[in-house]
Amino acid sequence: MTTFDLPRRLAAEALGTGLLVATVVGSGITAETLTHDEALALLGNTLATGAMLVVLITALRPISGAHFNPAVSLVFCLNRSLPARDLPAYLVAQAAGGIAGTIAAHLMFALPVLEVATRLRAGPAQWFSETVATFGLVAVILSGLRFDQRAVPWLVGLYITGAYWFTASTSFANPAVALARSITNTFSGIRPIDLPGFIVAELLGALIALALMSWLLRPETIRQSQPQKVKP
Repeated sequence: MTTFDLPRRLAAEALGTGLLVATVVGSGITAETLTHDEALALLGNTLATGAMLVVLITALRPISGAHFNPAVSLVFCLNRSLPARDLPAYLVAQAAGGIAGTIAAHLMFALPVLEVATRLRAGPAQWFSETVATFGLVAVILSGLRFDQRAVPWLVGLYITGAYWFTASTSFANPAVALARSITNTFSGIRPIDLPGFIVAELLGALIALALMSWLLRPETIRQSQPQKVKP
């Protein structure tokens, strides 16, 4: 199996997170420009994001694991799939990549490089939605890795496509993406003041998923009764 050193893994994480955020923000801008129907705009945003996730995870997972998400990296650190010494660097790379993705989207659409988002996303329903969204994402990843690793890109892409629509928050499920979306005052934005609630909810959902799936996916050892010897 080919292994990659930390600098290349960090570059893959930054690149993947950046392209993911550029897709989320850029497709949101395109959708908002082409239609005033918010449901149609969300559909365009959804399809682009789900498709890009499949592509990015397939292309970059052999290098870095394709986390693109601090909550996922934290889970992999806790289950010892990611060395604890690498976790801080992964988080920084993801955050930096996400911010770069927003900047790239703004430059492509001739918007100011940085903006302060004003879109309200707060309240118990939004926070619970993010807990559910991230719980489901981590559960799908862990289950996919356990039973069919080749399907993981599709599982994640399809899950996020669905979660855009069944959660009130449109399923950020990613602290790095949430941070990056706080500096765009477009369709995809989130007010910086709303970030703490989202991030706490996302991390909570990830930890609950880790706890449940660690139990659910642990195979049981079946003890077979030994035949008793007949005494002469």
